[in-house]
Amino acid sequence: MVWRQYAYKIKQEGIEGADSMNLALTKRDPKIPALNHIHQEFDNQIQIDMMKNHFYASLLDFLRNKLQNWSITIDFSIIEDQEENNKHLTGRDKFEILARKNTNLLTLQKTFNLDIEY
Repeated sequence: MVWRQYAYKIKQEGIEGADSMNLALTKRDPKIPALNHIHQEFDNQIQIDMMKNHFYASLLDFLRNKLQNWSITIDFSIIEDQEENNKHLTGRDKFEILARKNTNLLTLQKTFNLDIEY
């Protein structure tokens, strides 16, 4: 919860790069592999560099003050299983994914004889 509070705080402050950092911080929940240690995974090295150069000190200070724990450490890494996120989808693939979420799309497609290949 405190992690998300920080992400919201930097977005509200309007610091340059805060919107993208907010998304990067809230995309995945941080992991706590050991007591007083937090690990966050990012999509790429650019996000890690931005965090280290612009937000790391304020994040660490924010967490330490909110949690009243001055021995917290944070480290970052790039997520390993990115291949599934980068898969290029065809029009049919996209339609099938959306149709699984909302079956009314199948009804519309059949009723109006819509072509989903584009």
